[in-house]
Amino acid sequence: MPPVARPARQRLVSNENDENSNSTRMTRAKAAALETDVASQPLKQGFQSKKAPLAAANGRRAALGDVSNVGKTAVAEGKKPLKSSGLASKAGPTGVQKATHARAVSRTTTVSSKEVKKTEIKRTGSGATTIGAPAQKRKIASTTASVKQEEHQVEEEEPVRKKALVSENEKPTKLEIVEEKDDFVVEDSKPIYPPGVNNLDEEDLDDPLMAAEYATEIFEYLRDLECNSIPNPNYMEHQDDLEWKTRGILVDWLIEVHTRFHLLPETLFLAVNIIDRFLSEKVVQLERLQLVGITAMFIASKYEEVLSPHVANFSHVADDGFTVSEILSAERFILSTLNYDLSYPNPMNFLRRISKADNYDIQSRTIGKYLMEISLLDHRFMQYRPSHVAAASMYLSRMILDRGEWDATIAYYAGYTEEEIEPVFELMVDYLARPVIHEAFYKKYASKKFLKASLLTRQWAKKNAPLFGITDVRLSLDELDELV
Repeated sequence: MPPVARPARQRLVSNENDENSNSTRMTRAKAAALETDVASQPLKQGFQSKKAPLAAANGRRAALGDVSNVGKTAVAEGKKPLKSSGLASKAGPTGVQKATHARAVSRTTTVSSKEVKKTEIKRTGSGATTIGAPAQKRKIASTTASVKQEEHQVEEEEPVRKKALVSENEKPTKLEIVEEKDDFVVEDSKPIYPPGVNNLDEEDLDDPLMAAEYATEIFEYLRDLECNSIPNPNYMEHQDDLEWKTRGILVDWLIEVHTRFHLLPETLFLAVNIIDRFLSEKVVQLERLQLVGITAMFIASKYEEVLSPHVANFSHVADDGFTVSEILSAERFILSTLNYDLSYPNPMNFLRRISKADNYDIQSRTIGKYLMEISLLDHRFMQYRPSHVAAASMYLSRMILDRGEWDATIAYYAGYTEEEIEPVFELMVDYLARPVIHEAFYKKYASKKFLKASLLTRQWAKKNAPLFGITDVRLSLDELDELV
């Protein structure tokens, strides 16, 4: 067959869908006329494009695949389809096709099916090329070999992955399932109560707010946490300008501030704990001690209260001795010194736990709160844990009100026996039997709101102090300085 001359190059069509452009591209009418000749040639199904099938003989396009006339004209003229990377593109052939000469139409009828196969297998550029060139044959062989090699690698890799998945997700037998259940048996976490101790949390199981299922574990965790929040009981040794009596004056003033702002009891205990822990780490001058106290109350109120007072209120209650910026700066310094650790097991939590075993007696719990706040003013209680102080307060309160013995149930929920409580409540009796030193604290609990707890306890202490070995209730000058 004599070689056919290359058709003259026409300008590229910039817009394929522009019907008004003067281009000689193949239109739908021309393609429909050509398809009658191409359809008569028997094409093998194996070399037909999977993603861009040829149009049917009636001129209709396939439902998915042929977006433009590019694919049909390429096959009709014996040209290779557009180049695609890797496997065939799902969207079908795209791009701009060069215009062809009308004489190429007669040539397509003489192309054999073997040559059509070669043109469909080629994966080169979109331009028209001479069929049968030896250089092109070598190029076709290399591309087809690379495609076959990739397909062969994919076929070899898939079974390996499938085998790995089967080996990893292999279902265990029934015997193995039984063994796994035996290994992961969850032990019963219910606490074991000693003989004579009643389970008081069982009656609150229907109340989700009480968290009765986790109450025992919660208080065990709080008791473990107490060791991390105890300050140095001898930190006053490295304070040059401070003494224990100045600390007592500061705490007595903070109780007055706490009462004026109507804050929660937890706020007061946390504030004093922040002061003691900070003074255990840093040396503070006497004129800056009040700033430490008011800032600690400000931090504790933001931690415990639902609506804490504004920082300007704390500045005003300190007689405007410190500005707002000084309080905020001291707040950052104190928090950084404490490493932002405010997880303090508050003794009020332990007092409420013990009060549950006391049938929530309001009178014994109110007096217990007064006795527990003594530990804030007297530095001798600093060496004891908050839970220990709470147990001693409830023990002495029940003793003053004659509520009965310290039975097994109360001892279990308090966590301390009578022998363990004895040294702590003796310090409370010693404080109550002596003259009043902290007036703000005494007046607070002398009101009817607190059932006149300070008056009742002091009368009882003066009467029963000799029973505990406290004979001289008058204070010497040294003892007064030590307590104040």
